[in-house]
Amino acid sequence: MIASELGVGQVVFSKAGRDAGLPFVVLGTEENFVFLSDGKLRPLERPKKKKIIHIQKTNAVSGELQSMLQNGNAKNSDIIKFIRSFYEGR
Repeated sequence: MIASELGVGQVVFSKAGRDAGLPFVVLGTEENFVFLSDGKLRPLERPKKKKIIHIQKTNAVSGELQSMLQNGNAKNSDIIKFIRSFYEGR
């Protein structure tokens, strides 16, 4: 997987580390790394930097959350709600 395949606001799952199996939202990409937040353990103010090979991408993307993240007015509660709605839709 390459960074261009991932978009801001996309849900991914961690495949490695102590956070394996947990969902995150992509905040940004940088070469072989992504910056992730779940709104709780990894808030927007302290995103997780993770290698792309250690995540599993999904097709879930919120256009609303994406625009909020790009404009800088997203809150941790927005990320939590989106991840929760992703699980309810499965």
